[in-house]
Amino acid sequence: MGAWQSYRLRLKRRRWRIRAFRKRRDLRPVANRTKSINPSDILLFCTQRNEGVRLPWFLKFYREMGVNHFFFVDNDSTDGSLDYLAKQPDVSVWTTRAGYKRARFGMDWMNWLLMKYGHEHWCLTVDPDELFLYPFYDTRPLRALTDWLDASSIKSFSAMLLDMYPKGRIDQQTYLPGQNPLDIAAWFDSGNYTIQKNPLFGNLWIQGGPRARVFFADQPELAPALNKIPLVKWDRRYAYVSSTHSLLPRGLNQVYDEWGGEKASGILLHTKFLSTFTEKAEEELSRGQHYGASREYIAYADGVQENPDLWCKWSEKYINWRQLEILGLMSKGNWA
Repeated sequence: MGAWQSYRLRLKRRRWRIRAFRKRRDLRPVANRTKSINPSDILLFCTQRNEGVRLPWFLKFYREMGVNHFFFVDNDSTDGSLDYLAKQPDVSVWTTRAGYKRARFGMDWMNWLLMKYGHEHWCLTVDPDELFLYPFYDTRPLRALTDWLDASSIKSFSAMLLDMYPKGRIDQQTYLPGQNPLDIAAWFDSGNYTIQKNPLFGNLWIQGGPRARVFFADQPELAPALNKIPLVKWDRRYAYVSSTHSLLPRGLNQVYDEWGGEKASGILLHTKFLSTFTEKAEEELSRGQHYGASREYIAYADGVQENPDLWCKWSEKYINWRQLEILGLMSKGNWA
């Protein structure tokens, strides 16, 4: 990359950080427990709206994994989830009625909290419907992974977003608070993925899966991106650019081996397709606060008229992380 391009990216990063600093005024603290955070704590950052049904399992899952403190931005929920979060002893939560779209789809808020509280911590930035898996997660806590990353001088860790879905109609089984969503949405596409390199930011761009196959069948190039970098040893100079798809400085995006080998990587099990999906899609479409003129939610609204069965004869049922490694969807790399 030339000197001029590098300079432009530094200016872009500075701009995102200034935006985040300004957008801090959108946020009103409801429960700020950050004084209890220890220097070595692993932190999780999340934006949510009306995800109360998901939060009990989400918190349980990540607590058991080893997350020490949670940061939430609540975007004007009406389902009681803000009160629920405010009562959790390991949660700090802010609320806002400001537009999600005007905050770069929540990333200005996340960048601000990461800048202020995430410096020198391992930080996991995920959505309420994303469950992070990494090699050996079933026998080694998240701290073991971050210790290995520290020892290897690795600052960022990637995870492909894997859409999970039930066998049968999406609304066939009612999802209940505290339930493991994988009890219902246990299936995924084992293939059907395309990958290319973003020449500007250097990150990989992955598309495919059931959303491309069903909702964007006629225009698969418009299907949502599945590449994410959710786990980062944060520095206040960093900034997420587009959701957690890419970061600046650019080197944080190079989470793959260009010479044909494999670097360790994880998976984000994306549990969007539960019985709550149709109502959620209609709500978000009416709000018009999502990327690309909400084209993703327009596709969802059109696609769920018949409440489609996303399962197909090539679908595979999730067993464990080793299955995902065999399929080439994640890798333990040289972490053995």
